[in-house]
Amino acid sequence: MLATRHTFVLVHGAWHGGWCWRRVADILVARGHKVFTPTLTGLADRSHLMSASINLDTHIADIVNLFEWEEVRDAQLVGHSYGGWPISGAIEKLESRVSSIVYLDAFLPEDSQRGLDFQTPENRAVIDAMMARGEFQRPKPKASSFNIVAPQDLAWVDAKMTTQPLGVALQPIRMTGARDRVKKKAYIRTTVSNNTFFDGFAAKLKTRAGWRVYEETCGHDMMVDQPERLADILVECA
Repeated sequence: MLATRHTFVLVHGAWHGGWCWRRVADILVARGHKVFTPTLTGLADRSHLMSASINLDTHIADIVNLFEWEEVRDAQLVGHSYGGWPISGAIEKLESRVSSIVYLDAFLPEDSQRGLDFQTPENRAVIDAMMARGEFQRPKPKASSFNIVAPQDLAWVDAKMTTQPLGVALQPIRMTGARDRVKKKAYIRTTVSNNTFFDGFAAKLKTRAGWRVYEETCGHDMMVDQPERLADILVECA
């Protein structure tokens, strides 16, 4: 018999969609938990809604509205990679409904920062050129850039990814400390993927009270590479 039934809201990263959580969601549901895997506006099964008007507030609203219409309470909110941005904004409006929060190889923004502030010089040059041309969709990268371990998963992820709305990286986030007030907080760093920003977040949180930090040997898309292990961690953090 399941000791405690948890609710999980799993938010994907850039170029991905709710589809990337399928393996983890199936495991958690099989264990008796409740799982939501929303796709953010403009991506994957909602790619038909792509537009120049999509910004960070749009993706924050996606998460907040899910909680509202599905009457989600006492949930664990998880953000992967770019997903760290909208979950950080959403927690400002959902503080009373979130019991734990997990950042999976994710950005950990502070007030007034933008996604544009966390780019390599090469990526920043590409984005600047896109803005100069009036473009609003960031082309999808190759799945191999996420250090996905299983060769058969590369083709699957490549086929599923869609363009990322550029506007989400241009809007400063507004935060007032709600994230810090969540009692249970965790950061998961995957050690096979190279990202100095994520390394910095993990190192900082190791010394910050109230945070649990995990280091896992797998690629950036842990939900693809190690779904069983990720499910175990999420339940442990809930």
